[in-house]
Amino acid sequence: MNWLIEHKLPIGDWMEVFFDWLTLHASGFFDLISVSLEWLILSLIDLYLWLPPLVIITLTAAMAWLLHRSIGLVIFVILALMLILNLGYWEEMIQTFVLVITATFLSVIIGIPIGILAAHNKWFYSILRPVLDLMQTIPTFVYLIPTLVLFGLGVVPGLISTIIFAIAAPIRLTYLGISRVPEELIEAGRAFGSTPTQLLLKVELPAAMASIMAGITQCIMLSLSMVVIAALVGADGLGKPVVRALNTVNISQGFEAGIAIVLVAIILDRIFKTPGNTQEV
Repeated sequence: MNWLIEHKLPIGDWMEVFFDWLTLHASGFFDLISVSLEWLILSLIDLYLWLPPLVIITLTAAMAWLLHRSIGLVIFVILALMLILNLGYWEEMIQTFVLVITATFLSVIIGIPIGILAAHNKWFYSILRPVLDLMQTIPTFVYLIPTLVLFGLGVVPGLISTIIFAIAAPIRLTYLGISRVPEELIEAGRAFGSTPTQLLLKVELPAAMASIMAGITQCIMLSLSMVVIAALVGADGLGKPVVRALNTVNISQGFEAGIAIVLVAIILDRIFKTPGNTQEV
């Protein structure tokens, strides 16, 4: 046993050498990604902050009504956003909202095609599954370090870390939805002469839509759960007041910022939940 303890595998050193090599030879590529994503996020934040809060509250309430036809949900959305405005966290709320929506959008456009591919190739999913398990079980602080090294301080490493953490949900639930499409539906589509593309678009995706939407909702919630972690590497949003309150033991600031995060989470969850499955708030 002493030999085993004394001869430690230099796994950490190998990873450090690998990331040093990436930093040396691919810094231009990572800088391009960083600048592009930062420009996109800051532009969206500026756009939303340019709009008066009353306009955003009205549009959000209108979206809630159009999607769910629930008076209770509309009243809750209006009161929740007005409370966030009253507490003084409107700008931070917008920054968090843009970060979450951007991370969710990128996770979905990458994750859904991967989930479809995994559902049609069992060997691919057998390779993908341990990778997804690893992405969701490794503590988020661990992959904050390489993203910080590659992309520097700011919103981008927080965004990349959020995507790594949240992308497993749309992949898994897309795979689950496509895999559970009844074989009778697929056989009926083939009997009518559907091509594989038509079968996917007109049979499999509609049948799996409930599962895919559940994956998107989970992705939103997982992305929102990363706001405090992302604040540790310089991302703006509701996570910063929480971190600041933690450092200064400011109970009132931490409680108010926590309330704002909870309200944003409930609003996003209720609005993006599959219509028809929403109950009154």
